[in-house]
Amino acid sequence: MLFHVTPWKEVVMATRVERKQASLLRILDAAAARLRTEGLMGAAIGLVMRDAKLTHGAFYSHFANKEELTAAAFRHALANNRTRWTTGPSGEHWPQRLTRLAKRYLTPAHRDDPANGCAFAAVASEAARSPAEFRRVFEAEMIQSLRAICGPTAAPSANPDPNGVDPTRHDEAIALLALCVGGVTLARAVEDGETSARVLAACQAAAARLANPEGATDSATRAVD
Repeated sequence: MLFHVTPWKEVVMATRVERKQASLLRILDAAAARLRTEGLMGAAIGLVMRDAKLTHGAFYSHFANKEELTAAAFRHALANNRTRWTTGPSGEHWPQRLTRLAKRYLTPAHRDDPANGCAFAAVASEAARSPAEFRRVFEAEMIQSLRAICGPTAAPSANPDPNGVDPTRHDEAIALLALCVGGVTLARAVEDGETSARVLAACQAAAARLANPEGATDSATRAVD
């Protein structure tokens, strides 16, 4: 019987790669958490590295500067949340999907837990005043989310969207994302709990009308879970 012995150099290299990947994940997790709770200014290198329990010098084995870290943290913050938010039952009709996504997003639980919430709601107001490089990242991630909201395209289009978004659903997906991000942002910004809850309920009702303009009423989503 023959046995393959892995050369020690290969073992060392594999270990180094694994350690570097693990340290990168720790940095991204720490930076994403700060970005969600403190916005773009929260992802300061020193604070992120402290949260990640890594040396300041380790930062530069992954990123050249804070701008690269901020962009990577934003992508990382959205990646898992986007999948959790947009995953739904197979065969779901488009109106049902719009209504369900709004109900899942526009909740007091999401409003009250920014550390685990959507990065769009955390940084949207700042993004407009950010350098062009970050705005390009923001736009690319927004397009990714619009694709995810649209879900599987029902049929090939004669005029395909250049961004890969279902052209028959594109505008409604934009409207839904604006309602969700804007609704949570406003609900977090006000002090009065009743006003905050009313913002969430009103945005849910608007999403229901968007999904079913013929039959939706304000009462359909007045109660916010």
